[in-house]
Amino acid sequence: MELNLSFVTGLGCGICIGISLFAFKKYFKAFSETAEAVKKFASNSEYKLVLVVRTDLSMGKGKIAAQCGHAAVGAYEKALKLDPDSLKVWKMTGQAKIALKTDSVDEIKQIADNAKKMGLVTSLIRDAGRTQIAANSITVLGVGPAPKDVIDKVTGHLKLL
Repeated sequence: MELNLSFVTGLGCGICIGISLFAFKKYFKAFSETAEAVKKFASNSEYKLVLVVRTDLSMGKGKIAAQCGHAAVGAYEKALKLDPDSLKVWKMTGQAKIALKTDSVDEIKQIADNAKKMGLVTSLIRDAGRTQIAANSITVLGVGPAPKDVIDKVTGHLKLL
C-alpha cells in the first residue's frame, strides 16, 4: 500500500497546526488569568487573610498557632474552590495574614455570619478536644483572603492579638 505524499504532508501539517493551536490556547488562557488577577489587584485595596482568635479559652501560644494554622489552611482550600481570583491576587501580593482577638464565642459566630453574608470565604475551626480545650469548642475563624477594605467591614473593630 502506497501512501500519497500530499496526503502525508497534509496530515503532518494538520497535526502541527492542531498542536500549535492547543499551545496558543493554553498560553493565552494563562495570560488572561494573570491579567484578570492584576486588574483585580489594581482596582481594589490590599488583600489579606484574617484569623480571629478566641482569647476567653486561655489557649497556650502553641495551641493558638496550631489553631491558626488550621484556619489558614481551611480558608485557603475553600478559596481555591469559591474565590480563586482573590486567592491569586493574595498569593501574588505577599499573602498577608493578620491575627485578631475576641473574647466571645457569640462574637466569633456573628463575625462568621456577617462575613458569609458579604460573600467572604470563612473557615471556622472547632477543636478536637485532645489537649487543652473541650471537644467541639470554636477556637479560630479564618476570613478571606479578600480585599482589606471588605474584610475590615466585618473585623475592623477587633484588636490585634
